[in-house]
Amino acid sequence: MQTIFVDKKIKYTGEQLSPHWIYKNFKIMGNAIIAFVGECEVNLNHMVDIEDVINNEPIYSKQMLNIIEENFNSSLIETVYKQRLLVTITKELIEKKFPNVNIKRDGDDLFINNKKLSVSIATKSVTSTLIHFGLNIDAEGAPVNAADLVNDVGIKDIKEFANELLLTYKEELNDINLAASKVRGVI
Repeated sequence: MQTIFVDKKIKYTGEQLSPHWIYKNFKIMGNAIIAFVGECEVNLNHMVDIEDVINNEPIYSKQMLNIIEENFNSSLIETVYKQRLLVTITKELIEKKFPNVNIKRDGDDLFINNKKLSVSIATKSVTSTLIHFGLNIDAEGAPVNAADLVNDVGIKDIKEFANELLLTYKEELNDINLAASKVRGVI
């Protein structure tokens, strides 16, 4: 799993959740997870979550930490497990660094004091599986009661937080692969 924090602002529209977007834009081939900061505006025509489309719930954040992962050897159900692992690791990292923050996980969503901190979706393309995980940096203008990493958590350096999150997630996946490879089969 390759990781990178992209140091330029990118507006997330949902179009980035497509096969080989990471490779085409950042020359990273294979399984990868990247993070970038930018406005997030996903209209219903680019929405992957059918429930959000049915409920007419577009996504907006003035500024969001966006994480996109692409896997070429995972089923959709395995990717949903990875998505939940990424969300859980994010929760644990916030709890470790900011023990006074009241953060809760509900499925693939994070909440602080009952305000929504994140958005997330896992999907399948013709060649890969994909995850988008977004954390509000500035919740102003969000269409729901939203929390953010700066005001509600207290994070001062988003890039440092993102890099630590990506590294922790990568190490966890590596450890899972090692755990699966060190045992002998039973009859």
